[in-house]
Amino acid sequence: MKTLREYVHEAQDKGVAIGHFNISNLEGLHGIYNAAKKLTTDSGITIPVIIGLSEGEEDFVGRAEAVGMIKQIRETDQYPIFLNADHHYSFERAKLAIDSGFDAVIIDGADKPHAENITMTKQVVEYARSVAQFENRDILVEAEIGYIGSGSNIKETIPEGAGIKTTPEEAKEFADATGIDMLAPSVGSIHGLIKSGKPHIDAELVAEIKKVTGLPLVLHGGSGLRDEDFTNGIKAGIAIVHINTEIRVAFDEALKQSITEHPNEVAPYKLLQPAVDAIQAVVYDRLKLFNHIQ
Repeated sequence: MKTLREYVHEAQDKGVAIGHFNISNLEGLHGIYNAAKKLTTDSGITIPVIIGLSEGEEDFVGRAEAVGMIKQIRETDQYPIFLNADHHYSFERAKLAIDSGFDAVIIDGADKPHAENITMTKQVVEYARSVAQFENRDILVEAEIGYIGSGSNIKETIPEGAGIKTTPEEAKEFADATGIDMLAPSVGSIHGLIKSGKPHIDAELVAEIKKVTGLPLVLHGGSGLRDEDFTNGIKAGIAIVHINTEIRVAFDEALKQSITEHPNEVAPYKLLQPAVDAIQAVVYDRLKLFNHIQ
């Protein structure tokens, strides 16, 4: 099977993007994987998918457990599903994920001073390269510059300081200094869902950053964006799109409704199935969009 790196570059060549969806539990994994499999069957095109775990999600799910589940699916089903350590904020936490067997890691020093972000990111890159060589496995390192805000939640307004866009000059300097494999620049999106509406993706800026860095670009804060923002961003050079808040909301609403409609039910798997289905529906639609499937 091809590596995640190969699938990312293949997505760029095809002008599509790989969907990245976070989980906090087994139900989330089932919903996401079911959607990817169904779209693969419906379209006749293999749809790779990335499962993300932030530091908090990772602590709840367990690193070894997450690695084991993804590895089992990939090897048993021969399906291109990969595991990413999403938004890890220190070398120590990134190292734990790498050592546990994650396919990729995001070292996020976007809110740190520029020089500190470079130093920490470079440290993670060098460590990942050494482990990859020793263990003969591929490990992707992504970094973020330009503050996109934090937290996959519902926000009243755009957080103070968030949304300041990355310049092409900043992106190139950072990429050259760190040796990262992928870059998440600030190009208009904000983490979480904004009640007052989200800014649009600056597709021209995406194209400029892609041109000067030559790196696969990652769009964070995808929840709530208009379809045309996704398609324009992907056309301009986005290779991976992150979605989290949307599936959290879908899970929450479906579970609440399930409990309300079945007040005497105590079997968790019965109460949780509608939540799995709700996640599957959201992910299926997003994957269709990211892969230009009608």
